[in-house]
Amino acid sequence: MEGYASLRTSNEQGTAKSKFSFLFQLPNQGRIDVSSILGKTLYQIVIQEEESFFLVPSKKVYWRGEEGEIIDRFLGFELKLHELVSILSGQWKEQEEKSSDYGREEWFLEKDQAGRIKRGHRGDLEFEVIEFFKNTGVVRRLAFHHPSSQGRITILQLRFNNPVKKEVFSLHFLKNYQLKTWEEIEEMMNERR
Repeated sequence: MEGYASLRTSNEQGTAKSKFSFLFQLPNQGRIDVSSILGKTLYQIVIQEEESFFLVPSKKVYWRGEEGEIIDRFLGFELKLHELVSILSGQWKEQEEKSSDYGREEWFLEKDQAGRIKRGHRGDLEFEVIEFFKNTGVVRRLAFHHPSSQGRITILQLRFNNPVKKEVFSLHFLKNYQLKTWEEIEEMMNERR
């Protein structure tokens, strides 16, 4: 699944707008490139089976974290990659509808009259599909709410099952980057605002 989308988030630090491209290859690979409204790359996220990275290409630095932590830095709450893909694609496996990777909380999903997932929540996280792509159950516009972040995602372009180049998920460039703490990364990103 790959595409291009716009993101608007609000949290205690304020409101931010960005655009992002994404490429998800299930079960365990993802890449998200986030840019400003003007098209300047802000950061990149690479999720691998056992490693996840938050990269700031302009500074040649990165932070390594857990998959859920990395997505938290992107959206403001923790999700596993397959949960993000399920929310955006509208395709939930039966076992995902009944449980969560977070153990103590389950996903509760609500379908519309056409059988499409219209809303869902797990603990404090809620999402609602505002618009589907015509004649599909695939999300076009989505609103989400969490105590630490709320916002909207609008999918601008979407493709499924395109061939993926191996180097898309390659981490060879890390040899030219410096590992930093999250606090150092955050400070560098705040300097650019």
